[in-house]
Amino acid sequence: MTTIAPTTALETTSSTRLARWVRIGWWCTVISLVWNVTEGVIAVWAGEVADSVALVGFGINSFIETASAAVIAWRLWTAREAARTDASERKAMRWMSGLLWVLAAYIASESMRRLAGWGPESRESVVGLVLTAVSLVVMPGLYLAKRRVARELNSAAVRADGVQTLACWWLSLATFVGLAMNAALGWAWADPVAGLLLVPFIVKEARSAWCGEACGCAAGGCAGGRG
Repeated sequence: MTTIAPTTALETTSSTRLARWVRIGWWCTVISLVWNVTEGVIAVWAGEVADSVALVGFGINSFIETASAAVIAWRLWTAREAARTDASERKAMRWMSGLLWVLAAYIASESMRRLAGWGPESRESVVGLVLTAVSLVVMPGLYLAKRRVARELNSAAVRADGVQTLACWWLSLATFVGLAMNAALGWAWADPVAGLLLVPFIVKEARSAWCGEACGCAAGGCAGGRG
């Protein structure tokens, strides 16, 4: 009779557990990709229709989150192959950082321009209100799922992607409040102000990515990184 060595049994259990959480991580990533692409297209379209800088910025951020989800999809693939390529991950996150800095600059300049009276006033956007309201419901569950996957896989990259999902919830809230105030009270200035409120969140994420927090290399990278 063949006896399975304890070490072999533990390795088999560990591999099965890893495969399970990689599979769950894949589902989280697929949901993120589908949701963010849909959200981005609708938000940018609705933002252009309503001349809403906050809504357009929210939509562009959704496309950046789509890129983040693509990075995580690649990262999960390397986990499946039991490989790790920190240099490639660091490079990808720095590309993400650059995109986020561009987004922050766009929202800040456009919001200031609108507040100064240059350009059309933002109009009511029912589509934008519904979209951001749905996002407020979807994002917390997705964030909690990603956090659990990150803990089980011990992945800083997945954890950072989860933080971006949480940031998206705050972005949704700020955008929703600005759109609601414009719709209910006719305060067109609320939209560019909401846009400005998004900037600190985006800058924080951009700095974190550049410092390497997403790949666990912040300790020797940027001063002030969490490590």
